Amino acid sequence: MMKKNKRVRAEEGSGNVFADLDLPHAEQELLKARLTLQIYKIIKARGLTQAKAGGILGIKQPHVSALLRNRAGMFSVERLMEFLTNLGQDIEITVRPTRKEHGEVSVVVAA
Repeated sequence: MMKKNKRVRAEEGSGNVFADLDLPHAEQELLKARLTLQIYKIIKARGLTQAKAGGILGIKQPHVSALLRNRAGMFSVERLMEFLTNLGQDIEITVRPTRKEHGEVSVVVAA
């Protein structure tokens, strides 16, 4: 017996899944997610254990574990940026006028 193909309705996303899900503070959550991803990539690329990463970041291993599982909610954007500088990264913040009604936040990661 063959199953009938069901159509799946899809919409093009805005580029911010948090906004698409109508979650509060969507821009901030996207920023946190991108910073957390960069932290994750650096820790994995260096082959750091969670304990060693915790020593570098100044947090306990269970918090590193939560961070690496993208549970960054406990950390502010400022704290995530501090983690990146502890990992030897420079952070540059640029503020400029926008032509839109409201500005937006973006993260650019240099390769």
